[in-house]
Amino acid sequence: MHKMKKVVVSAGISWVEIPEVDLYILCGCPADAVKHLMRRGLIVPSEQNGVTCETGPNVILLSDVMIQNGAFCNLSEFPVLQMLYRQGMLLPGHPSNAGIKPLLIGMKEQVDAQMNYIYRGNYGLVSQEEMIEAGATPEAADEMMRLKLRFAFGRICESSELLDVAYLGNEPLTIRNGVTVRRMALNEFQIAYGNETVAVDLNLPLGVAYELPYPLGIHQVKREYFAVLHTGDGDGWDVNRPPMGSIVMFQERIYLVDAGSNLHFQLAALGIGINEIDGLFLTHAHDDHFAGVTTLLRADRRIKLYATPLVRASAAKKLSALLAIDEGALSDYFDVQDLVLGQWNDIKGLEVMPVFSPHPVETTIMHFRALWQGGYRTYAHFADIVSLDVLKGMVTDDPLAPGLTQALYDKVVADYAVPANVKKLDIGGGLIHGTATDFRGDRSGKLILAHTARPLFPADKAIGSGAPFGTIDVLIQGQQNFAWSNAKNWLRTYFPATPDHELGLLLNNPVITFNPETILLREGTVIENVFLILAGIVETIQSGQALFGDRAAGAFLGETAAIEGEAAYQTYRAASFVQAVAIHIDLYRAFVDRNNLLDDLRSMQERRGFLRATWLCGGAISNTVLNQLVQEMPLVSYGPGEVIDTHSNLMMVRRGRVELHRGNHAVETIGTGHFFGEETAVFESPSLFLAYAAVPTELYALPGHLLRSVPVIRWKLLETFERRAFAASSPGSG
Repeated sequence: MHKMKKVVVSAGISWVEIPEVDLYILCGCPADAVKHLMRRGLIVPSEQNGVTCETGPNVILLSDVMIQNGAFCNLSEFPVLQMLYRQGMLLPGHPSNAGIKPLLIGMKEQVDAQMNYIYRGNYGLVSQEEMIEAGATPEAADEMMRLKLRFAFGRICESSELLDVAYLGNEPLTIRNGVTVRRMALNEFQIAYGNETVAVDLNLPLGVAYELPYPLGIHQVKREYFAVLHTGDGDGWDVNRPPMGSIVMFQERIYLVDAGSNLHFQLAALGIGINEIDGLFLTHAHDDHFAGVTTLLRADRRIKLYATPLVRASAAKKLSALLAIDEGALSDYFDVQDLVLGQWNDIKGLEVMPVFSPHPVETTIMHFRALWQGGYRTYAHFADIVSLDVLKGMVTDDPLAPGLTQALYDKVVADYAVPANVKKLDIGGGLIHGTATDFRGDRSGKLILAHTARPLFPADKAIGSGAPFGTIDVLIQGQQNFAWSNAKNWLRTYFPATPDHELGLLLNNPVITFNPETILLREGTVIENVFLILAGIVETIQSGQALFGDRAAGAFLGETAAIEGEAAYQTYRAASFVQAVAIHIDLYRAFVDRNNLLDDLRSMQERRGFLRATWLCGGAISNTVLNQLVQEMPLVSYGPGEVIDTHSNLMMVRRGRVELHRGNHAVETIGTGHFFGEETAVFESPSLFLAYAAVPTELYALPGHLLRSVPVIRWKLLETFERRAFAASSPGSG
């Protein structure tokens, strides 16, 4: 009988169990790993000596790399919380608390990063000094620290007090009870016990994403003047729904309220492109509200991040821990906009007031309002909050004791009671979440109960409503088509010098709505119309290409083939409901001829098409960004054996082949469409390799200063840099 069992849970996640020695290993822990284990029956409710708890892992094997295909690979916060609290490994007197701590295994860099990230996930800012540095007054910092210590049972604990670690080098590592783990290659491991072994591969194939643990469907969303689009009412444990979040639509802009796990799936299901997001309002940095920031890093510009200074500082420390980068690097990826606590902040007509919310990490609830007939329309987003009964039990008159003052408690009660047209509430219960009964007499127009994995009880249903994914509450109805109002701006990025009346010629064409999974243009077929996408997401697929990307609002489809009078070069397929202006090719060609655009369009399109076909520049990058690149990327040539000098540029192979050497060893071969030099061009790090042209080679030199300002490119380069740094440090690399 086999003593070891392996289960491939989902892409990038495996499970290895050895019951004989009580070892249950979660291999890989991206976002929602716990939910995947629950759905596969690997975490189930249990009872030990009359105490209810859950089964689950007691060891986590981390990915060797922090990022794969744009997503965080190691998000161990919720798996660790599950082990410590839901299994009971930390709870005093619990049968599962046998003195053995959960174990993290992996490369030292990844393990240390996770320990620091868990520390920040537990506590946020950990001292009055950090709070004051972030902008708090000494008096406020003292009050917040006392409250934080009460949530922490009187003491800030280092992660090493909660978890054991084991660093995995290049030799087999014995972890517990005779079980060994050995790295065979990057992200490939062998786990052995007795005379049995299992192989674990945590690599994601190119183009494969970590999977969603629940279906979302596809929704057609009307853009309104001021509305709340609901993106989740579950929590970090809910196996059927996304965590609590919202999208606030105001005029033509789209704002996220928190960024929970698997945000890219949520946006795709709603037909919203990443580049359509104007900003993120962050309430706090727990993973079920924060892990989706990697989705926003795939934008082609820095999305605005709105938070109070303390929440921003807490999030920056957590992100820097995850990525092992400086805290200031947050501004490399986001346009950071601090909000003033307790005041209305005007953001292009949308007003937002963040209000302090008692929680173990720095947290604010958010009030939004917009002016309309008869006064303001308002939306209140209450994630995360604490029940008033729990908070009342923390009140103390001792100014030195952990807890809060009666005055702060009274203020929280008053803050909870502020009415809104729509108010979404955390009712997760327990020690750090809210309860519906605190809002039984609330004067708001509509209460929405969220942040819970359980079904609503009858008593809950008598107090508030639900808000399934994709539903919308309209506060001010739109009287215009906001997507249409953006269409001229999108065309302007394609034709910057063309008169407005000429662009009007293109816009005076029918708008067609395509159902999901409908083909707009099929590769190899005659084109009748070119399309300007107004809303929705379109997949791009090309024969013989392993990669395909998404195009979203503002993209122009089929224009090059139309100009040349050729069949479609690619297949375009609706991934959501799609609205597009259909421009007949005869009209489009006449427009090009009338404005003498043919030569310019051909010149730009050749390079732009080349970039779009690469992994680095494919996907949702807009033509505005691509046009900036193609205008500043000279073509350079090298003969066989010549050393390539990057001159602080990223070098991309147009044709030919390049070898990257470390000492006397060729570590990697670079072919058409691939690149090197990211360490000097973007990250200002010494060169990892010496590059030689293996054959006659042409390369585009992409300026580092442009790439640094495009988050999605910078993010992909960071992923590549990490992999190459691993290769450079491996034995045999010289």
